[in-house]
Amino acid sequence: MSQTITVIRGDGIGPEIMAATLHVLDTMKLGLEYEDADAGLVALDKCGELIPQATMDSISRNKVALKSPLTTPVGGGFSSINVELRKRFDLYANVRPAKSFPNTKSRFPSGVDLITVRENTEGAYSGEGQHVTEDGATATLIQKITRHGSERIVRYAFDLARRTGRKQVTIVHKANILKSTSGLFLKVAREVAAQYPEIDCNEMIVDACCMKLVMQPESFDIIVTTNLFGDIISDLCAGLIGGLGLTPGANIGTDVAIFEAVHGSAPDIAGKGIANPCALLLGAAQMLDHIGMPDKATALREAIVATLEARDNLTPDLGGTGTTRSFADAIASRV
Repeated sequence: MSQTITVIRGDGIGPEIMAATLHVLDTMKLGLEYEDADAGLVALDKCGELIPQATMDSISRNKVALKSPLTTPVGGGFSSINVELRKRFDLYANVRPAKSFPNTKSRFPSGVDLITVRENTEGAYSGEGQHVTEDGATATLIQKITRHGSERIVRYAFDLARRTGRKQVTIVHKANILKSTSGLFLKVAREVAAQYPEIDCNEMIVDACCMKLVMQPESFDIIVTTNLFGDIISDLCAGLIGGLGLTPGANIGTDVAIFEAVHGSAPDIAGKGIANPCALLLGAAQMLDHIGMPDKATALREAIVATLEARDNLTPDLGGTGTTRSFADAIASRV
């Protein structure tokens, strides 16, 4: 039985890494069909909109999308295309794994295997209520945390731990200072954690968490936190394993899920054929888990690791001389 997914090829290096990723998926003969949809600068050039209605309709219809990096132009319109997609489809859970890979520039070539689960729709990062006074002297921003938003993201994290056999969830907060917003998040998180007695739960203030991540990343399993803290922590975790070129992301809602490479569109190397496709390939592996193909997801991840171990056609950012396509070919040959 085939499944259709919406494919957003993106801007900059996006089309190159998407072509490489779809090549590997096609090699696996998964029965996937692709429906192309535009967003970002490509969509703006074609039809004057960053996210055309046809793209929204495609995502709504297929329920699953694989997305390359998009560029949000400076000026009017959305503050972020990604934030707008999360709002439109209520993609409340941002799931970012960080795992050590061989032959990277990481200071931790082994031992890191954690997941950041970030609330994706509220808090300071959502940009709600931004205002600058007429004299330009004062800027304000509303930071809103809800019981509903807190409960469902923490429950997602604990359900993920239960489903994947992970043993610990760390609740990250700043309730010692932000007693209302972060305080509510922590209060609700404790209530949810009590319903999962088999999973070890600990609490950590965000600054202490960042310090411990740098010093002892192996001590973390799953981190669950609010939107802005999760944005920062997940990039810190990417740095632990060698950078954003090895970091995928899933944006999960009740009805729709979008999987992506979390790095930017890298216009400085676009068209050169040297972009690393690993982040999007790992996002595709998350997608395969989501649509009920966990064995295929595991096979894809193992093929990426085997190719890194063999130093086979690695792209320049990984110390090799391969191209985007030759690196993908090497992965495809192992999958």
